[in-house]
Parts: sequence; C-alpha cells; structure tokens
Amino acid sequence: MLYIPAYYESEKYIKEVRSLMLYTIIKENSYQDSVNLMLLTNKISTMDGINKVQIMMGTPANKDIFKTAGLHTEELEKAAANDMCIVVDTDSEDKIQEVLDEVDQYLNNQAIAGSKEEFETVRTWDKALKALPNANIALISTPGQYAAEEAEKALDNDMHVLIFSDNVSIEDERRIKEKAHEKGLLVMGPDCGTEIVSGVPLAFANVVKQGNIGIVGASGTGIQEVTVQIDRLGGGVTHAIGTGGRDLSDKIGAITMLDAIKGLANHKQTEVITLISKPPAKEVRDEVVQLLQSVSKPVVAIFLGEEPHAHEGNFYYANTLEETAAISVDLAKGNAVKANYYQYNLEVPAVDLKPEQKTIKGLYSGGTLGYEAATLISRGLGLGKSEHHEDGYLLKANGFEVADLGDDIYTQGKPHPMIDPNTRIEFFQKAAQDEQTAIILFDVVLGYGSHEDMAGALLPGIEKIQKAAQENGRNIYFVATVCGTDQDPQNIQEQKAKLEKAGVILRDSNNQAIRTALAMLDIKVEEADKEVVPAKVEAPKAEITISSAIEKFLNEKPSVINVGLKKFTESITANGGRAVQFDWRPVAGGNERMRKVLSVLR
Repeated sequence: MLYIPAYYESEKYIKEVRSLMLYTIIKENSYQDSVNLMLLTNKISTMDGINKVQIMMGTPANKDIFKTAGLHTEELEKAAANDMCIVVDTDSEDKIQEVLDEVDQYLNNQAIAGSKEEFETVRTWDKALKALPNANIALISTPGQYAAEEAEKALDNDMHVLIFSDNVSIEDERRIKEKAHEKGLLVMGPDCGTEIVSGVPLAFANVVKQGNIGIVGASGTGIQEVTVQIDRLGGGVTHAIGTGGRDLSDKIGAITMLDAIKGLANHKQTEVITLISKPPAKEVRDEVVQLLQSVSKPVVAIFLGEEPHAHEGNFYYANTLEETAAISVDLAKGNAVKANYYQYNLEVPAVDLKPEQKTIKGLYSGGTLGYEAATLISRGLGLGKSEHHEDGYLLKANGFEVADLGDDIYTQGKPHPMIDPNTRIEFFQKAAQDEQTAIILFDVVLGYGSHEDMAGALLPGIEKIQKAAQENGRNIYFVATVCGTDQDPQNIQEQKAKLEKAGVILRDSNNQAIRTALAMLDIKVEEADKEVVPAKVEAPKAEITISSAIEKFLNEKPSVINVGLKKFTESITANGGRAVQFDWRPVAGGNERMRKVLSVLR
C-alpha cells in the first residue's frame, strides 16, 4: 500500500491513500446528507477515466457497503461517522485532483443554494424548539440506526413523528409506537415515504386538491396513486396518513393505523375514509376491519392481493388503486357506487413480436404500484396469489417479472429510483437482453421529493434499447403510467410528451397500464360486478375517541422540525406549512459507545 502525503484543503483534513487502483480520500468532520452524497457519487461516476467510485459517510453500515462494492480499503476503518469517505477506482492518479475539484464544486453549490433558503437552520433540538415553539411534527430522515433515538426526543417534546428513515429495527418501531400511543401521539413510519397533512405534502408526495376524503395507508406510492386519481376525478383529500409498511404486521399490530382511523372518524371535514394496505397479518386485518365497521362514515378499503366480490353495508372493497379512488370520489360526491368500474375499452396497440417474445418485465420505483402489477399479472396468468420469489422481486414466474426497485436490496448506497434513474436504466437493459421480453412496464412518479425530470433522464436509455433491439430484428415495447397532477413541481404534460415522443405507450393509471400490457399479449383480466350485501352480524362497537394532540394535528397546518434531508422542507414551506431545518449530525462524532452513554445520561 502506497501512502500519499496528507494535506489541508478548505480547512478540512484530507487523507489520501492508494491501494492497487483504489484511492481513498477522507474529509474529517464534513457531514453531508446521504441523498446529496449518492447524487454526487453518480455525478463523479460519469467522469472519463473513473472505473468506480463511492462517496459516503464513514458509518459502520456504509463501510459494509464499500466492501460489497469492492471499494474497501484499510484507511476507511479509521474514518468516523462524521467523516466523508471517497473511494475512487481509476487507472490514473492524475484523476484524483479532478475528482476533488468536482466534489468541492458540488458541495459549494449546495452551500450557495442553502444560503438562499427561507427557513431557519439549526444544529440542536433546543434551538429547533426555540425557533419553532409550536412545532407539532418531526420529520426524521437520518441514517436508520439513529432514527429511533431522534424519534424518542420528538415524542418527549410532545410532537408527532414521521420517520422516513429505513433500517429501523422492528423492536424499536414497536417501542416508539407504543410510547406514542400512550402519549396520544402518532408515529408514522419508519420507512414511511408519503404524507399529506391539511394540504401540505411531506417527503414524497403529490400536490392534490383539498376535499372531504381522508386516507390512511400502509403504503407510500399506493397513497400517491390513489390521491392523484382522486384529484383527476374532481375529488379532494383532507389528509393522507402513511403508517409505514410494517404497521399491519403481527409484530406491530396496526398501532398507528388504528389511531389514525379514529382520528379521521372524529375529523369533521373528513366524510369518507379510505384505507390502503399491502397484505396484512390476518388477525391485524380483522381488528382494523372491525374498527372500520364501527365508523359511521362510509369506508373504502383495498388490501392488495385480495379479490373481493361484494361490498358490505357501508363498507366498500376495491380490487385496484384506481377503483379505490373512483369509489371514494363517488361516495364523497353523494353518487351511487357502481357495480363495476371497469366498463371502458382500452385501446390495445398492435404489436410485432418474435415467437419467443411472450413476457412482461415490470420495473417499478413504487413498491405498491409494483405489487398491483404483480397481482394483476398473476391473475392474468392464472397463478393464484402473487408471492415473493426472491428478494427485490414481487413476481418471478414463467419469464414474467415484477421488481420493486425501491426495495432496500437495491437502495444500499444508492438513491431511491424516484430520485435517480440509474438503477432503472440498468434493469431496463437487463430486461431487453432477455429474448423472451416483449414489454417493459414501468412507472414515473412525480411530486415533491422525486426527480425534477425523470422522463428526460430515462429517455436516453429507452431510446438506446429500442435502437439496439431493432438492429437485432426485434421490437421491445415500453408501457408506462405517470403518477402526478398538474399542480406538482414537475410539468406533467411535458413529462408525458417526452415519453410519448420516444414511443412509450402511456395510460392514465397503473391499473390501465398493466391491463394494456397484458392485452398486447392477448391476456385479459376480467372483473366481475360487485353487489352490495347487508353488513355481517354487527360486531361490538369499538370506542372511537382521540387525544387532543391528534385532534389538533388534524385541524392545523403542520409546523415541522425537519431532522435530516434538507430537500423535504421545500414542499412544506411552498404549501402553507412552517418548517425549521435541523441540520443533523451524529452525536459524539458517530462514536457508538459514547452515543449510548450520552443517551443513557439524557
């Protein structure tokens, strides 16, 4: 191993070491949030002469990612969680200075952008609470190992909590949700990407009209698809409360969902309650349904993977996210609920395929949208219930595949595919190399938090695949849906126009895109009429009371202490909420032993 002399730059101590073709640069006490570093990594990776690069903070979990990527060096072991670590694989030592210059320019641009922001930035909880004394929610997007601790600090200050962070243990989730319930507060998450509170989008969310439909969901993009469809149908939303995907597991027991349902039941402006969930634990599902049957307001529910054939009294079941929205809007407008919401004729594009081209590859940035695709494709193929066949896949059978590219397995050290197109393009290319592939099915999810021009970012990859396929005498068809509204920060019409210009077949919902792709292969999924039958034997009515904190939360614009990713403040301040940016850093420089000692002393 050859050591290169250490030097000072921008008042930050930098060490550089070369091992084979790997160069390691450590910027001490130079904390940056993970999304910024992931995007910076992507930017550096496009430079000529760079074989591979990874830029991350020096946490133990990140050091494991360096190992997995084949970019681990001895020097990394000396880095602390507060140190920025850059490992570059290059054949030319001269490239290192170019990399350092690019890193400094990127970080300087981030600093300049930050200086123009209209919200206050603080470094401690005390200062955050002084800056926003009426704060009622903490939005936490720290690395997962720190999220539960920060959530507890927020709960101790009588704040509701939205935990965007993933990699929080199920034991920590249970503990903090029980604590919140006892205090009359809500913990939304962990791994909760979507929330709309009184018209204010939080984290990944679309801008939709306000109205009289209240939503609670153990699903992120499921909430986004339903709220977008409600908006397009002329309806509106009071709140959309995400619970985190594990909330309906047997280990959590729907603690947040049950409290959120009670909150919406007591919220005067909410006249229809809509529930969205991936497959729950049966006993938890039954408890949730029992509570909903105690609610006097009409209820619409979708438990993805189920195939209901009737409505029960004032309780309406949907098969797809689009139907969920349509029933909700009809109820909200006082219209009769239709027996069937699939009475439309989708145009089926003509296809020219080789005999071996018989399959669909669904490559989704949204897990719930992907699950909907897996469910409908499974039904079309007569496979019964869709099951996970391997990590990261929602369906893998008979050459048909549906992948959730937002799964943790694909986002280790990489931005979420709603932010960054690279993982999706890689999977597009892999799908195109399979001679069985006829159709690539995908989503483009707009809204706050998402890429500012995802259609434009995906187009070069799509066009390259189409050209290569045609040169080999094949056609590969792309079918997609754009989940977004006219009010979103991206221009939805421009996004659609770019995709259509490249030959992408667009549909107005994920449901319609899936059915179009299936029909192109002469596969149909029929939907039977649903009748309304009397409610089953009336169960004991549950007590539906709520805390004053939840009541207040649902009747005010949110005031948010944003702990972590700075980009999440934009949607809050742009839509009438208030925010303080907590410029979070690991306690004790990331020293785990010292952090635990300080936590106990606190």
